[in-house]
Amino acid sequence: MSVLPPEVHTALTQLLQGLSSAENNTRTFAEEQLNNEWVVARPDVLLMGLVEHIQADPEPSTRSFAAVLFRRIAAKTRKTPDSEEAKELFLALPQQQKLAIRQKLLECFQSEAILLVRHKVGDAVAEIARQYSDNDELWSELLQVLFHASQSQNAGQREGAFRIFTTTPGIIESQHEETVLGAFTKGFKDSDIGVKIAAMEAFSSFFAVVNKKAQKKYYSLVPELLNILPPLKDSGDSDNLSKALVALIELAEEAPIMFKHLFHNLVQFNISVIADKDLGDQTRQNALELMGTFADYAGQLCKKDPSYTSDMVTQCLSLMTDVGQDDDDAAEWNSSEDLDVEESDLNHVAGEQCMDRLANKLGGPAILPPTFTWLPRMISSHSWRDRHAALMAISAISEGCRDLMIGELDKVLDLVVPALRDPHPRVRWAGCNALGQMSTDFAGTMQEKYHQIVLPNIIPVLDATEPRIQSHAAAALVNFCEEAEKHILEPYLDELLSRLLKILSSPKRYVQEQALSTIATIADSAETAFGKYYDTLMPMLFNVLQEEQSKELRLLRAKAMECATLIALAVGKERMGQDAMNLVQILGVIQQNITDAADPQSQYLLHCWGRMCRVLGSDFVPYLSGVMPPLMELASAKADIQLVDNDDDQAKMNQEDGWEMVPLKGKVIGIKTSVLEDKHMAIELIVIYAQQLEGAFEPYVMEIMEKVSLPSLAFFFHDPTRVASAKSIPVLLNAVKKAHGERSEMLQKIWAVTVDKLLEVLSAEPAIDTLAEMYQCFYESVEVVGKNCLTPDHMGAFTQSAKSTLEDYQVRVKRRAEEWQEIEEGEEESEDTLFAIEDDQTLLSDMNKAFHTIFKNQEASFLPAWSRLMPFYDSFITSSDSTQRQWALCIMDDVLEFCGDQSWSYQDHIRQPLIDGMRDPIPANRQAACYGVGIAAQKGGQPWSSFVAEALPMLFQVTQMPHGRKDDHVFATENACAAIAKVLQSNASKVTNIQEVVQHWIGTLPVVNDEEAAPYAYMFLAGLIDQRNPAVTATASQCFIYICQALESETLQGQTAQRVVAAAKQLVQTAGINADQVLATQTPELQQTIRLHFS
Repeated sequence: MSVLPPEVHTALTQLLQGLSSAENNTRTFAEEQLNNEWVVARPDVLLMGLVEHIQADPEPSTRSFAAVLFRRIAAKTRKTPDSEEAKELFLALPQQQKLAIRQKLLECFQSEAILLVRHKVGDAVAEIARQYSDNDELWSELLQVLFHASQSQNAGQREGAFRIFTTTPGIIESQHEETVLGAFTKGFKDSDIGVKIAAMEAFSSFFAVVNKKAQKKYYSLVPELLNILPPLKDSGDSDNLSKALVALIELAEEAPIMFKHLFHNLVQFNISVIADKDLGDQTRQNALELMGTFADYAGQLCKKDPSYTSDMVTQCLSLMTDVGQDDDDAAEWNSSEDLDVEESDLNHVAGEQCMDRLANKLGGPAILPPTFTWLPRMISSHSWRDRHAALMAISAISEGCRDLMIGELDKVLDLVVPALRDPHPRVRWAGCNALGQMSTDFAGTMQEKYHQIVLPNIIPVLDATEPRIQSHAAAALVNFCEEAEKHILEPYLDELLSRLLKILSSPKRYVQEQALSTIATIADSAETAFGKYYDTLMPMLFNVLQEEQSKELRLLRAKAMECATLIALAVGKERMGQDAMNLVQILGVIQQNITDAADPQSQYLLHCWGRMCRVLGSDFVPYLSGVMPPLMELASAKADIQLVDNDDDQAKMNQEDGWEMVPLKGKVIGIKTSVLEDKHMAIELIVIYAQQLEGAFEPYVMEIMEKVSLPSLAFFFHDPTRVASAKSIPVLLNAVKKAHGERSEMLQKIWAVTVDKLLEVLSAEPAIDTLAEMYQCFYESVEVVGKNCLTPDHMGAFTQSAKSTLEDYQVRVKRRAEEWQEIEEGEEESEDTLFAIEDDQTLLSDMNKAFHTIFKNQEASFLPAWSRLMPFYDSFITSSDSTQRQWALCIMDDVLEFCGDQSWSYQDHIRQPLIDGMRDPIPANRQAACYGVGIAAQKGGQPWSSFVAEALPMLFQVTQMPHGRKDDHVFATENACAAIAKVLQSNASKVTNIQEVVQHWIGTLPVVNDEEAAPYAYMFLAGLIDQRNPAVTATASQCFIYICQALESETLQGQTAQRVVAAAKQLVQTAGINADQVLATQTPELQQTIRLHFS
């Protein structure tokens, strides 16, 4: 029975007809009417009217359309009149109206007989359920209706209930697990396949919102879940099997270990699906994706299975041969000029991508043996598709198998290099691809050891008759050359450039563009050696840049700009002469003529200006007035964000480049990522200008700070933009400092605004990795502005932010520990967890540097604010986590270093941690503790004299530890050596047996790794030589060798090296050392270094 008058229904019927009209004007008028007369003026009538249309309209298409429109309108946001709070339109209605609408909507769901219409009604129900769930409100009768529907005699009702559970799984999260288990078990055993699939999808969604501990209660459902699969395969129901596999992929991402006991069965089934060519490609790829997901999230489970790796490699390679089926001679492939055609849905690409994942996740020991069981056979096969697949497999696995393959590169190259002469063009292309990928994945080794194999074989491929192969050979050369040193490339430059110049005249523009990119890369790597070719290339590039600016040549001209400016950077301003100014003027003309926002020259130009700034230095300043306006426009751009109301708009935006769809509370937000990327790039270029021009850039600093850098610290739509902004602030402050001086009024004025914003951001930044960048920005800025730049209020605010950060860190650590306790045998820490731990370690490190910088510049004035964090230090210093112990030790070192004898006030928090730290099994912590003892002796004064004297035996123990001269341990050893020297040099009043200590100390030398520790140790040794200390005289030859070793390792530099060399000469004379005889036992390199120092 209708609650609305007939005239309302008549008006709504006309509205729905208008909205679905094929006539644009009619539809536009109806949209305006909908928004102005219904959504704004009477939303309650609109929603009830739509529900009544869903219930009573005789036309299924109208009922379906009314349900879609209801969902869309109900999700719109509006401000409630009483609170001005933004709410979804449905939730903003009065309570009685909400009750009436939702009750009638449920009646529609229960009564609708047509399946597709019921799905649309179910989507509308799910939207209302989501709103209640997100708002922590109950829709009590919904669950009863859905559980009743899931037991209905009508299969469509049962399926509809599970579809709603899929969309809003939170509504059943709080139900008793026996009820939930029963509902899903019944769904998995349903006689209707549509219900089974809907139940699988609902379970997958539900499982994702259940907490980790509760998830285990549902592991028992796995056998019933997997039993759904075989009948689908046997009946050839590819579509439903594909949907089932997607649900399993989502479950495997959440809890792969739940499949542990049936994993081998699941592997065998999925391998059979991948191998079944009668099934659809998407289904086979979903089976592959499911298996790949286990590699991502449960590598050990995969490695332990007896057939997983061999079967997966076999199937990946088989899929990779499914290439070019209707183009056997590659004529169509070679004639195509769209090199970026989307191929991610093709079998051969899926196989390649999965091989890459397997190699990266399972590693060389698991993947190489089964792969190389096949590759030699495939590479020598008569089928070009087998040869192509083998080469692409090498490209795919080289990164993940790097550690094992790097020792066998000669054998791998024996397989790859002959492919460059293969009769089939796609095999030659794949050979270029493999060499290019290997040049990146084995960077350094490929260039140093194998350039004589790679370059003589790939350079001739530039003469291929097929343009696509020419282009790809040139692209592979980019990979090789960008990692090659100048001396490697120099012998090949003539041949390389003569052939690249030749293909610059190719009729295919993409070949010309790639040739320019390759020449640019070679110039960048060859540096001054490229000067020989300057006179040939630069006039050609100038000609390209000065040609008429036709649309089809834009990208070619952009590549020519890139090439010319990289050559300019390689050869330098002096070699270019007047060409440098001419090039800048040409770039200016191009910039003035750009009118199309989509012109690729715009982005290339920005980078070209940055390079020319580096080439010209201060001579670039006059051009800033032309360069900065477009750069500022990009850098100050606002985010382009749109609420996507319907599926059509979302589909349209998905097809456009530069949009990202973000789901948010049942809605979809479209974010124009191209705007964000341009903004990020522009700020990075501002950093380059400020770094290069320093004080000359000062006129632009205030505007950049106000409009770009400071506001963009809170640009939460794009993490990289916030990071770039943080990088810009210290260099902008430095520009002001260079222009006006450290104590200038201008610097103080801009710092006053900047420091408040930086302190605010330290409390507001949500991303852990970006927060670390904010701390880095803060300490680098303090370093620029200098001594006493922070007021007590600033230091208090910093401490408060640090306190909040450390509290959040402790919560994360505790949560990870709890999750680890829940991990079952064979389950691994997820990659996300490992990244999170790494991010936290980086954050602690940057916080440490911030504390260090504040203590360095504020000294003891920071102590009152800092001491509020003492509970954290006391907790961290005794933690089982070595990172936390190191963090606390390093900050205690700063207190000792910069607060002088006032540090003694905190001795109860410092003494025992330093003692324990010297015994710490982690070498970095021993190093920090030893450094602390040394700095206490050097800077702490008399109060610390007893402690440092008592610490000497432990310092000696550190120098005598096993492996004390290896790897990271050596830094702890050398810091202990330097610390003993500091005690003896600066604070030895409580040392009772100084001469005996000196005698033992000489045995702790040399210091040949730590550039900070070495000067203290060797300056003390030089003093002992001056004093003709008997301990030195008795070991004169050995002391001379220790000095020689430090000079060779370059841990001694400048005046310190000169002072120590003078002492060594004195030692040779006074002790009567035969230097030549002593040096004869040393390496030729050391002998040569010493003769240079002593000549």
